[in-house]
Amino acid sequence: MDSAWLVPAALAFGVFLGGGMSFIIYAAAKRGQRAAHVVSSAVPDGVDQVIDALESAGIVLDPSNNIMKASTGALTYGLVWNHALVHPELVEFVDQVRRTGEPIAQEVHLSRGPFGDANIYLFVRVARLGTRYVLLLAEDRTESYRLDEVRRDFVANISHELKTPIGAVGLLAEALVSASDEPDQVKRFAKRLTKESHRLARITQEIIELSRLQSADGLAEAALVDIDNVVSVAIDQNRAVAEFNKVTLASGGLTGLEVFGDEKLLVLALDNLISNAVQYSPENTRVGIGVRYRDGAIEVAVTDQGVGIPEDELDRVFERFYRSDPARSRHTGGSGLGLSIAKHVVQNHGGDIRVWSQLGSGSTFTIRLPEIDPDVTNATGDKQ
Repeated sequence: MDSAWLVPAALAFGVFLGGGMSFIIYAAAKRGQRAAHVVSSAVPDGVDQVIDALESAGIVLDPSNNIMKASTGALTYGLVWNHALVHPELVEFVDQVRRTGEPIAQEVHLSRGPFGDANIYLFVRVARLGTRYVLLLAEDRTESYRLDEVRRDFVANISHELKTPIGAVGLLAEALVSASDEPDQVKRFAKRLTKESHRLARITQEIIELSRLQSADGLAEAALVDIDNVVSVAIDQNRAVAEFNKVTLASGGLTGLEVFGDEKLLVLALDNLISNAVQYSPENTRVGIGVRYRDGAIEVAVTDQGVGIPEDELDRVFERFYRSDPARSRHTGGSGLGLSIAKHVVQNHGGDIRVWSQLGSGSTFTIRLPEIDPDVTNATGDKQ
C-alpha cells in the first residue's frame, strides 16, 4: 500500500526536476544572449567590412588579446599565428593602449612570422575600439627602407669609386709640380694623370647613363634599329683596346635583323659586354660576337675565353659596382657599372640578358630582344 504512491511521487519529482533544469538552461541561454548583445554592441558597426577591405594589416583584439578579426595583410605580414599576435612588441603596444587609453603610432622592425629569418619594417598604429576592443593597424614600409638602403649603398659606392681616381689626380698633379725640371718624369706623370682623368670621366658618364636608364623615359628616342650596325659600332669602339691586350674580336651569325628601340642605348649595352669580355680575356685569345634568331627573339651573344665566373657569383654580376676581380677591374679602369647598365638597357627594350660561365673556360653573355611587331614596321614606313 505504501509502495503504491511511490511511483506517482517519483514521476512528479522527475517532472519537477526536469522542469527546473530546463528553466535554468533557458535562463543561462538568455543571459548569454544578453551578454553577447552587450559585447557586440561595444564594437562599432562596419568594423568587419573595414578590416576585410584593408590591403594593409588590420587586427581587432579582445580584452584577453585574442584576435577577433584580422585582415589578409596581417596574415601576409606574419603578424598573426594561432589566433594571437606573434611579436611581443605589438602585444606591449596593445597593453599600453589599454592602460593609458592613448593611441600609439610608431615604426618597428620585426621578423616576418614566428619562424622566418626575413625582416619587415612596419608603421604601426594602435588605438581603442569601443570600450572593450583594441584596433591595430600596420603599414608595410619594407620596400621604402630597402630603397633607402640601396640609395645609401649607391652613394657609398660612388664615393669609394670616385675617391681613388680623384686622389690619384691630386697626387699626380703634385708630382708634376715637383718634377717640373725633369722632362721624363713629367711625361710619365702626365700619362698616368691622363689615364686617371679618363677613368674618372668614364665612371661619371656611366653613373649618368645608369640614372637615365632607371628613369621612366628610358626609350624616348625609339625607332627601327639595324642589329648589324649595333654590332659593328660596338666592335669598333673596343677594337683598339682589344689589339692592345692582344685579344681578337670576331663576329658572325645572321645579318639583316632589326629591332625596335634606341640604337645608342643598344650600342652602349653591347659595348659594355664586349669591353667586359676583353678586360677578362688573357692574351692571344678571342672574343666572339654572334647574332641569331630563336623562338621569337633576336639574340646577340658575346663569348670570351677568359677565367670564367664562379657559380655562386653568377647572380651578382649585374649588381651595380660588383666586380668578380676588384683588383683587376681597377687596374684596367673598370667601374663595375657596365653589366648593370647593359641589363637596364635590355630590360627597357622588353628583353633580357643571360649569362653562362665555367671557370677556366670563359663566359657567354646573351642579349635577347623581342622581334619587331609587324604593325610597328608598317607604322614606321621603313619596311613592308
